[in-house]
Amino acid sequence: MRLLFWRRRRVPVLRLHGVLAAQLGPLNIEAYGKLIDAAFRAAGKGGTVVLDIDSPGGSPVQSDLIAARIRRRAGENGGKVIAVIAETAASGGYWVACAGDEIVAHPMSVVGSIGVRGGGFGFDRVLDRLGVQRRLYTAGANKARFDPFSPERKEDVAFARALMADLHVRFKDWVRTQRGDRLKGDEAEVFDGSFCLGDRALALGLIDRFGDLEAVVRDIGGERAEPQVFRPRRRGLLGRLPRMAVDGVFDALEARAGVRLG
Repeated sequence: MRLLFWRRRRVPVLRLHGVLAAQLGPLNIEAYGKLIDAAFRAAGKGGTVVLDIDSPGGSPVQSDLIAARIRRRAGENGGKVIAVIAETAASGGYWVACAGDEIVAHPMSVVGSIGVRGGGFGFDRVLDRLGVQRRLYTAGANKARFDPFSPERKEDVAFARALMADLHVRFKDWVRTQRGDRLKGDEAEVFDGSFCLGDRALALGLIDRFGDLEAVVRDIGGERAEPQVFRPRRRGLLGRLPRMAVDGVFDALEARAGVRLG
């Protein structure tokens, strides 16, 4: 019994660092799905899970999948989620932070960037200068949409803008749902896609208070509490090379006309 009395309380901390991407990025539901489940099991019924977030954003799909999994497990456990922003929680990173019932940040943390971006490069003029003739065969009028070696079409630009506008609406709806009446000020400023420092984020209601990971862990578990960190295991470089090579190809293709949060 004495040993139990002196044992330090361990607070589950889910470490969410990096770019949100389905393939090469370190943050995705494949890597974090089971870790989210494990963190909530460790917290127990009615317990608290801390999200240690440092992410500039990335894939909107991965942002939503991770955030939804966190909220689902929190609902099942009846517990609380506190998101702690270290350096950055922008775009998709802020989407994930909104999975917290409370958001804590440093006064100089980079927060927000509630918007969507997309684009790529066009190489059709380069081919003309080199005397290279492009031969592309498709079935479907828009199958080659965003092809970087073809001239840009007005209808493709309109399509991309409509797609990004729809994603932006979903992003704003998610933030409104999670932050509710804590949001302050003009929505045109809150949702204009720009980022801000923690001081301004607090004034706009994007975060709830200032603090850091150590302070939050101690608030939950007492002065002797320590974090129980949940994060993916790192494989050695040789073990990662085949996956990195294949995923890098897919990411490069996807990025030609990719739409991302951040």
